Amino acid sequence: MTSRYCSLVTAMLAVCAAPALVPAALAQNTIKPAIVYSTGGKFDKSFNEGVSTGAEKFKAETQIAAAEFEINNETQFEQAQRRFAQRGYDPIIAVSFSQGVALSKVAKEFPKTHFTLIDSVVDLPNVQSVTFKEHEGSFLVGVAAALASKTGKVGFVGGMDIPLIRRFQCGYEQGIKYANPKAELIANMTGTTPAAWNDPGRGAELAKGQFDRGVDVVYAAAGSTGIGVLQAAKDRGKYAIGVDSNQDHLHPGTMLTSMIKRVDLATYRSFKAMQAGTWQGGATALGLKEGGVDWTVDQYNEKLITPEMKTKVEQAKADIISGKITVHDYMSDNTCK
Repeated sequence: MTSRYCSLVTAMLAVCAAPALVPAALAQNTIKPAIVYSTGGKFDKSFNEGVSTGAEKFKAETQIAAAEFEINNETQFEQAQRRFAQRGYDPIIAVSFSQGVALSKVAKEFPKTHFTLIDSVVDLPNVQSVTFKEHEGSFLVGVAAALASKTGKVGFVGGMDIPLIRRFQCGYEQGIKYANPKAELIANMTGTTPAAWNDPGRGAELAKGQFDRGVDVVYAAAGSTGIGVLQAAKDRGKYAIGVDSNQDHLHPGTMLTSMIKRVDLATYRSFKAMQAGTWQGGATALGLKEGGVDWTVDQYNEKLITPEMKTKVEQAKADIISGKITVHDYMSDNTCK
């Protein structure tokens, strides 16, 4: 597995491994894109839906729709990837780290088919692996949470307890401590199986438990489980922070901000590059500098973001991009510093 990363600003998710270039003769030809979604469903209002948004943007520009498959359980990943490849779909988007094992097998079987894997790395020439620096974006919303909190207690509800979600939590905690060293973080994970991504009821229960302990701002990084967290915050009159997609519009007035992860851009650019004949394999990690993660301020939450808060968060963002602030990555050593 390669550990080299490239910038988003280079030509379509720049090459870090041996490139699998699309022949120039195929440039601007009609393509047959496909998407295999992760657990939680296409309309999870978060991670999967962000991928769908990128596909819809491509469709609006080209009139080419992507074939889609929503799984019922993780055992279907390999079958779905293989069937799309057998039927000539190209490129194929595999959404989530949990598709990595299946894709490492299927991509070898179909070396002329191009795959884009989101949230993990498979080191094969016909695989474009796109990961994100979630800890950097989470740091920013941690700053916002600490500044917005009146109680000094902020919450986090994660989905499946895996290193990737611990990365969100760790970045968030660092941002909280940066803004208020005395603030307390109360965190819960929803579960240890893929079902943890699709349990809004459980998400709501965990959030309510945190509110009962004094939390007044909660960050959900839990797929569609997070929808329950956001609803619980609205019901209790507490602030919530969305994830992956911009979720500010879901509950205006209680949605403090969202930590966006540009899976839509990764999807759109994969399709556009394939159409243009410039698709390349390799591994790419997208952070604040590359525009891969960020926080949101829009018409739905702008009244909640004070000038002090915006200044503090934007300064932290600039300092992370410049290297003045280094956000520790939990996945580098499975610790939070």
